Amino acid sequence: METTQLGLIEQSFNVRYSLWVREALDELPDSFTITDPCISGHPIVFASSGFLKMSGYSRDEVIGKNGRMFQGVRTNRRSVMEIREAIREEKSIQVSILNYRKDGTPFWMLFHLSPVFSKEDGRVIHFVGVQVPILRKPRRSGSEFSRNGVNLCEDRSGFHETVFGCCRREVCSDSMAELDHLLAPDSLLNDDTELVVGELCKAGEIEKQKAITAMNNIFSVLTHYSELTGRLVCGKRCCISVTGPLDASLNISLGRIKQSFVLTDPHVHDMPIVYASDAFVKLTGYDRKEILGLNCRFLSGHNTDSSTLFQIKESIQTEQPCTVCILNYRKDNSSFWNYLHISPVRNASGKITYFVGVQIDASCKNLDRQSLSPEMRHLSAVGAVKVAVRGSSMGAASTSK
Repeated sequence: METTQLGLIEQSFNVRYSLWVREALDELPDSFTITDPCISGHPIVFASSGFLKMSGYSRDEVIGKNGRMFQGVRTNRRSVMEIREAIREEKSIQVSILNYRKDGTPFWMLFHLSPVFSKEDGRVIHFVGVQVPILRKPRRSGSEFSRNGVNLCEDRSGFHETVFGCCRREVCSDSMAELDHLLAPDSLLNDDTELVVGELCKAGEIEKQKAITAMNNIFSVLTHYSELTGRLVCGKRCCISVTGPLDASLNISLGRIKQSFVLTDPHVHDMPIVYASDAFVKLTGYDRKEILGLNCRFLSGHNTDSSTLFQIKESIQTEQPCTVCILNYRKDNSSFWNYLHISPVRNASGKITYFVGVQIDASCKNLDRQSLSPEMRHLSAVGAVKVAVRGSSMGAASTSK
């Protein structure tokens, strides 16, 4: 894992909660993971001890990875789409799905997903995924066969295995595990239970209530340790951000774009930055929390050409794209020539919702060695941003119908 990614994962918890939150979460007997949709790739930033014990993975193998690492060979797309839509709509969901441990053994579980909102601005900052195993009574028949020591039922009904998947990088937890205080891993291997792979296992009221109780316990810990920092979290959106929070789906799509860029909101006073890419954070040296809500002028300094700033302002007022080379300053006060391209971004209905600014460090010695010209890199980033925004607005429009 890259150093930058590790730093973002650390900040994901350290900025929001007090120091002892991980230890408190690990004391819970529940099996769960926590993911951050604002980090590129929507990685897991916390995995409970119960999850690690049941899945067979170590913490180092899980943290920073996307949930697709847990999917099996026959992912049920309907279940995946349900989870994907829940993330897009930033709502809770319970789904019965089949998951796989590190050694390849499958098991059914109830997966309960819930967003974690910032109480101060209404943004989704994390997703919590709780896993509760679903057990079946034994069925003795000649159709049984053994897989890694687990009795499985031969699939003669034509049903496919339901495998918990990650919506191709868009599902936050995609985790599988067992409640440590309810079942030891060996309990799935004894004579009292049987994993039925060929048939859909539906969770009962007992599993559903266990998932709700576990989620409440997790939120109690997160709420308490966020109060200690003054940056409170909650299970429901308490307010709407003045800058209009980006939905989780758009955050994930933008996180895949590797170039340096920011999105600004032209409908809010002073056009604050509402999204900053990982590459922009790396280029400027600022933390993301220091960037969001600011106007892009914060990169200007005493030697920045005022006429170039006026040119940028004029292009925004006329809603036209422009490309300039401007002297900007990093957090450490070092200067760099920013080959900047600015363009309006329209949603599916044609309305301008954002302006995107794509930055290329013109001072970089390796600039000429790039496979694409700076102009093509600008256009590539702008195109990717426009696709992400339009796709998000189309999804929101279809959901509201």
